[in-house]
Amino acid sequence: MLAQQKQEIIALFQAALAPVLAGTSLAPSVVLERPRDASHGDVACNIAMQLAKQLKQNPRELAQTIVTAVLANPAGKGLVEAVEIAGPGFINVRVSAAAKQAVVKTILSEADSYGRSTAGAGKQVILEFVSANPTGPLHVGHGRQAALGDALSSLFDAQGYQVTREFYYNDAGVQIQTLANSVQARARGFKPGDAEWPESAYNGDYIADIANDFKAGKTVSASDGQPATANGNVEDIDSIRPFAVTYLRNEQDIDLQAFGVKFDNYYLESSLYADGKVNSAVETLIKAGHTYEQDGALWLRTTDFGDDKDRVMRKTDGTYTYFVPDVAYHLVKWQRGFVQAINIQGSDHHGTIARVRAGLQAVDMGIPQGYPDYVLHKMVTVMKDGEEVKISKRAGSYVTVRDLIEWSGGGDIAKGRDAVRFFLISRKADTEFVFDVDVALKTTDENPVYYVQYAHARICRILENWGGDASTVASVDLSPLTAPTEATLLATLAAYPEMLARAQAELGPHQVAFYLRDLAANLHSFYFAEKVLVEDEAVKMARLALVIAARQVLRNGLALIGVSAPNKM
Repeated sequence: MLAQQKQEIIALFQAALAPVLAGTSLAPSVVLERPRDASHGDVACNIAMQLAKQLKQNPRELAQTIVTAVLANPAGKGLVEAVEIAGPGFINVRVSAAAKQAVVKTILSEADSYGRSTAGAGKQVILEFVSANPTGPLHVGHGRQAALGDALSSLFDAQGYQVTREFYYNDAGVQIQTLANSVQARARGFKPGDAEWPESAYNGDYIADIANDFKAGKTVSASDGQPATANGNVEDIDSIRPFAVTYLRNEQDIDLQAFGVKFDNYYLESSLYADGKVNSAVETLIKAGHTYEQDGALWLRTTDFGDDKDRVMRKTDGTYTYFVPDVAYHLVKWQRGFVQAINIQGSDHHGTIARVRAGLQAVDMGIPQGYPDYVLHKMVTVMKDGEEVKISKRAGSYVTVRDLIEWSGGGDIAKGRDAVRFFLISRKADTEFVFDVDVALKTTDENPVYYVQYAHARICRILENWGGDASTVASVDLSPLTAPTEATLLATLAAYPEMLARAQAELGPHQVAFYLRDLAANLHSFYFAEKVLVEDEAVKMARLALVIAARQVLRNGLALIGVSAPNKM
């Protein structure tokens, strides 16, 4: 049912309740829900049961009063087919066939805009995701973040929000020095296993690539930074460090490009120190009275804000613990005007949530307790040729996003990107996911992205066989659409806008993948039950309009999650 139709039914109930509530202070909210049993109707309302006790009336009698008024209201003509009372006072509403069929013309009229809303107009939201350390290629966990973050960003955009996609680079700290030391060791001619190889070094082949390019004096650039030119001096660690970071930032840019993910902004952790943001945040916390000195360290009273124990901010050696720049960074987000911020991160970041939020509360700037929001995802296990894949030669210790894309497409990057993006949002973020490359390569119903894309291609083939102009179906008579599979398909198409709104509100982009699979299943069922290109012209045109509407919604949904809608498979 379309949102507008639901609002019209709510208005019918409100009009029916007006004389009943006259003289009282009651102002109940009418809520419509789907009946548990679809045979009971299209929507159900328990308002009579809610109000009966307060009005001192029998709930079934009150329900009858409401039903009589709804049926007598001329505003419901053409929309409401029947209203019935069930059980102790549930009111079930059946919508007319014409009202259900109206979704087709709405879709054909709105086209790419169908499902979009202005609910978030005038609101800003920043989504931070991937945020990989520039110390190696992107791994499959980063890929899951990229798929989740990009799809969730698109969901907010579809609801009218002004969306900023941000990548936060952890380009400061011990891991950067480890990277520089690893490259220097390779440049000196050492390799993993040698006695001279640093114990904590990164072992992947990419370290050798960086070392070779550094010795060759090459220049590398990241998408938003200044180029870095190597001087070739293997003893100059201060030259190796920025070259290695820029080299890997560029590699990550290439991976993200292959994945079809773009960011609006890149933020460097190092800039928080260079611009004095970290020191400023610490001073603000000290002035707010939420810190104390103990054992030569500076502590934050995070227990005042729900943490299980107080946390060290500045260690005895004068350096800051890792959550301090996170507090500074999110304070900057707030100061940039983002009253809603969402971080998509691995579940291993769970421990930082309480202390970051505590730090933001402690600055006493009116930041909400739940700021920022978090979507935490669990690990991805990769299966290939029936076995778990734990490492790739390139990375040395894990499967990279690029590996997964190349494997899943059989060498076709576009096909691999579609499979990886669809698969990685097809489960709730907080569930572990097994990515089976063998399934991604299948051209059967077992492969969910193939199954959905084939529904779109199947419609394109029907239209090709028809040979007509799709724009001519906008005004056809839809009354022939009465078969059970047609009714199911109509209901599924009508549910799309509501699904998008719910997925955005619940930060659950997996719901889009679930919906697309349901829509594809219902399209395939319709295809096998009812022939489209029949002799009866009226039936043919109505069914053509239905499948063209279904094709549009498939396109809209796939585009939202960054997956293509091929015309042929």
